Amino acid sequence: MKALRSSRFRRLVPALLACLSLVASPLLAQTPQPQQLPRIQTMIPAAPQLAATSWLLMDADSGRVLAQHNPDVRLPPASLTKLMTAYLVERELNSGNIAPDDPVPVSENAWRTGGSKMFIEVGEQVPVSELLHGIVIVSGNDASVAMAEYLAGGTEPFADIMNQHAARLGMTNTHFVNPTGLPDENHYSSARDLALLAQHIINDYPQHYRIYRQKQFTYGGIEQPNRNRLLWRDASVDGLKTGWTEEAGYCLVSSAERDDMRLISVVMGTASEEARARETQKLLSYGFRYYQTLKLYDQGAVLNTPRVWGGDKNELRVGVDRNVFMTVPRNRDQELAAKLDLQADLTAPIAAGETVGRMEVRLGDEVVGERELLALEAIEEGGFFKRLFDKLQRFFTNLLGGFFD
Repeated sequence: MKALRSSRFRRLVPALLACLSLVASPLLAQTPQPQQLPRIQTMIPAAPQLAATSWLLMDADSGRVLAQHNPDVRLPPASLTKLMTAYLVERELNSGNIAPDDPVPVSENAWRTGGSKMFIEVGEQVPVSELLHGIVIVSGNDASVAMAEYLAGGTEPFADIMNQHAARLGMTNTHFVNPTGLPDENHYSSARDLALLAQHIINDYPQHYRIYRQKQFTYGGIEQPNRNRLLWRDASVDGLKTGWTEEAGYCLVSSAERDDMRLISVVMGTASEEARARETQKLLSYGFRYYQTLKLYDQGAVLNTPRVWGGDKNELRVGVDRNVFMTVPRNRDQELAAKLDLQADLTAPIAAGETVGRMEVRLGDEVVGERELLALEAIEEGGFFKRLFDKLQRFFTNLLGGFFD
């Protein structure tokens, strides 16, 4: 009897569960489920129009230009020239060719140079570090000439070095005649070129960049202010350099960092000190408000490991030789996608650093960046039997693959 009741109960269980599911299903269907709301896309207005002859706004990490007007027009750069003068001093310091405490003799030629001054005296021995501060913070023409004579033996050979490095950095609309920026019809630069130079100052020699944010500099008992008014108005601004001559107007190359995003602004040919600060602030506000910069890949990150034929290894680590940043409109970062295009049939030997493909980064349908893909290691040729085996394997792989194309 017990067994009979037990078997009947077992037969009833599925029926009871089915009834419960019918009762429960309407309740479950009525239970509100959380919905993933779409991200609100930032609407980007046209870039601001400035009261200036030329301007450019660029992200310092990705290099993307966010706003520009006459960026390649050749204009007198005035004391923005000293960005290159300072860059070459920093390069020599970084290479160990000179030291911060090295004494630099002041010639009468340096002392007599007109325009803004650090107020060094003839016959003095001034440390390199003091002259660099005088060039960057108070725009000393005398300090610039003294350093040019120390590094190259005179202003003309130093200008030749300046031009060589301008070409190396890709400054295609720049030609220097002197280290100061004093007027000369053959002395010119452009907003784009000066932005590139500022980018290298910031990224190549960051240990020296803190000089550009200093608000005052004192030498020989004379205190002078940095003429970049934004250093007092905006805590995110930490450089770089002002310039003025009658021919150039009031100019400013500036940089600011907010929330791990750094922008570089170049404004040339404004009407006053106040105007160059105000117009620069417009550009910086626009960039920070509507864009963000993302770090996609680290330098040396392995992005793929393709097959290599005939080598002492079967796989090659492939990646990028520098950090990859992309600047995109705010709230559109989820639309970024990277596509790797690698060379087919990679064959040893392969040298470390050799280009083996390209990476294309898209924002939706727009290509926003391209980078070379490099071999992150060297792969040597394998032995005789390894190469023979790989040839046979590759032959049959290609043969069989052809049947399915």
